[in-house]
Amino acid sequence: MRITEVRALALSSPIEPTQERQFHGGIRRLLKRDVVLAVVETADGLRGAATAGATSSAMREYFEGDSQGTFADVLENEAAAALEGEEISEITDAHERIEATSLSDRLKTKAISALDVALYDIRGKELGTPVYELLRTRYDDPPEPTTDLPLYASSGMYMEPAGFAEQARSVEEAGFFGYKYRPGIGPDGDRRTIDLVSDALEETELMLDAHTWWKLEDSYGDETVADIVSYAAQNGAYWVEEPVAPDDYAGYRRLAETGAALAGGESEDSPDGLLALAETGAVDFLQGDVRHHRGFTGCHRAIEYCRGRDIEFVPHNFGTWLGLLANAHLVAAAPEVDLVEYPVFEDDPLVEASGDPGMYPFDLAFDIVEGQPPVENGRLAVPDDPGLGIEVNLDVIEEYPFIDGPWTEFRYGT
Repeated sequence: MRITEVRALALSSPIEPTQERQFHGGIRRLLKRDVVLAVVETADGLRGAATAGATSSAMREYFEGDSQGTFADVLENEAAAALEGEEISEITDAHERIEATSLSDRLKTKAISALDVALYDIRGKELGTPVYELLRTRYDDPPEPTTDLPLYASSGMYMEPAGFAEQARSVEEAGFFGYKYRPGIGPDGDRRTIDLVSDALEETELMLDAHTWWKLEDSYGDETVADIVSYAAQNGAYWVEEPVAPDDYAGYRRLAETGAALAGGESEDSPDGLLALAETGAVDFLQGDVRHHRGFTGCHRAIEYCRGRDIEFVPHNFGTWLGLLANAHLVAAAPEVDLVEYPVFEDDPLVEASGDPGMYPFDLAFDIVEGQPPVENGRLAVPDDPGLGIEVNLDVIEEYPFIDGPWTEFRYGT
């Protein structure tokens, strides 16, 4: 393929009115959600797309003050200069061209992540095959693709314990494999939430995404964290995610001794970091993400490491339906991988339940693609159309102009 254009569009989905969520030691204000949409076009008239930029779970502005708009500039300038007009035989050729730029290692990884996904989308369209078929051939003795995938609902953030329980019941009614929520309302409130949610769920699994514990200005102490992790395990938690800072491997090992199943990896800044966390032996679930770990190519290494070991690869995915489909193709192709994270935002049109288990409004997450992913009763049927099987909706460029400033703010001591 000969690349003729690389575009990057910084977009914002306002949260109106602004939401305020009380956590242990302060209040979080939710202002908007930002997305960078990367679009690559070829001389044959084919288009591939991917979402890009910062991990959406970050609680501070990315790149130490720079915004998603800054990263869009990186793709439109340095990345575009490296690729436009070039013939790309293998997708890793694009990796090499980005590596040859003067960008920082972190920016190279983020750029490669987006471009890898977009180029696979194009290659699938060139060959008339879904991306998962391209990916599965990279494995030795590849399994048949698994295209009917269970989803776990990723929602629940900083509520009263009874609110989490009500949301959990809605998630179970909608048919999801699991309900993952964000604790951090204080140790007593977190324990009470575990009690109520575990009582509310009958078949749906309970999951905690505990990154707030170490990102607080006044973080929970080691003993408190260990106590809550143990308590969650005793109440049947499927996993406790990111209970300590990403580089605190000793903390992961210490908590693994409680017998709780631990998950982590989304905050690792490279595929090497993913593998380093996996090699600690302390996590049961490794959460790579094609949008952040050098695309399908980078996540392949982590999946191969997990294969045949007592550690399961479950991709992190907390963004748009385009990101959902990208990670779903990865799972469909991979051996010993079958679970996908489904972020549930307010008024999600694919979630049928008597209550609304959505976190906050993020309309751009839905509008960024034409049509809808085939989700029903908490399961996703991975499209078998060429490429990712879904097309971007370029009308979002006009509908969701970028808004400068942070997407979330934290006010402590209130």
